[in-house]
Amino acid sequence: MSALDWGPAHRLQVAEIADRYFRRQQTKVTIAAETGLSRFRVARLLEAAQERGIVRVAIDPGADLDAARSARLGTAYGLRRALVTAEGPARTAPDRVAALGADLLCETVRPGDVLGLAWSRTVNDVVGHLHRLARCTVVQLCGAYSLPWRRDGSATAVFRAAALCGGEAYPIYAPLVLPDPETARTLREQPGVADAYARFGELGTAVVGIGAWRDGGSTVHDVLSTQERRRLGGRGACGEIVGLLVDPDGRVLDTGLSRHLVAIGEAQLRAAGEVVALVRDPERAAATDAVLRSGLVHTLVCDAATADALLGHAGEPLAPR
Repeated sequence: MSALDWGPAHRLQVAEIADRYFRRQQTKVTIAAETGLSRFRVARLLEAAQERGIVRVAIDPGADLDAARSARLGTAYGLRRALVTAEGPARTAPDRVAALGADLLCETVRPGDVLGLAWSRTVNDVVGHLHRLARCTVVQLCGAYSLPWRRDGSATAVFRAAALCGGEAYPIYAPLVLPDPETARTLREQPGVADAYARFGELGTAVVGIGAWRDGGSTVHDVLSTQERRRLGGRGACGEIVGLLVDPDGRVLDTGLSRHLVAIGEAQLRAAGEVVALVRDPERAAATDAVLRSGLVHTLVCDAATADALLGHAGEPLAPR
C-alpha cells in the first residue's frame, strides 16, 4: 500500500477497526459483518495498524517492578519467580525490596496457611510494610540473633504478623546458636519451642534472608568464635540461610553446626510449599548465587543492583529444581 493510500480517511478507518478489536473486544467476524469488509481485510488492517504505529502495545507490570530483570533472573536460576524492584536511588533500595516482599505475601498467603518467618532485618522490614494478610498461623523459623545490641528479634515480627491477620503466633524464645548440642536439644524440647517446631512440617510459605559468610553478613557467623568461623570458612561456607551453610556450588554443608542450632532443618525447609528469599545488598551476590544453586529457594525478591550482580555470577542458565 502506497503512502497515498494512508490518507486521513483511511487512517481513521483503521483506527476505528483497531478500537473495535482491541478496546471494545469485538471479534474480527463481527467487525467484518458491521463494516462490510472481509474478515481477511480486517485482519490485514489490524496488522497494518500495529506496523504503522496506530496501535502501540505497552506492557507495564507496575512502577515497583523491573519486568526484564525479573524474567532474566528467574530464567538464569530456574526459579518459580523472581521479583526485581525498579531502579531508583540506592538509599531507597532496602525499603523498596521490603515493600515488594510485603505485597507478595499479601497476594500469595492463603487463609489457613502456616507462614514461617526467619530472623532477618529484611524480613522484619517486610512485616513492617504489611497492610493486610490472610488469616494464617505465623511461626518463627529460628532462635533469636543473640547479640546484646540487637533488639529487632524475629519474635516481634511473628507477633506483628499474627496480630495483623488474627492468627496464632508461635515464637521461639531461645538463642539461635547454643554452645553444645545437648543444650540445643534440651531447648528444642521445651514446650514453647516444641510447639513452633511442630509447625515446621506444615509450612505453606517460609520467608528468609540470605547471609554471607563474613563479618556483619550472617546471623550465625557473628556469634561464633574466630576459630569456628575460620573452620567453617575452610569447609567452603559461602552463603547462609536460617543457619544452613552453603558452598559456592550450592551444596548444603554437613559441618556439625546444625546440632548447635535452634532452627528449621534442611529437609523441613525443602518441604515448604514456597520459600521466599529477600536480598537487598549487591555485596551478597556470591552468597545469594550459592544459595540459589542449592535449590532451597523458590522465589527471590531483590533490588536491581543485586539482580545485576547475580546475573554476572549466574553464567549458563541453571536447570529448574
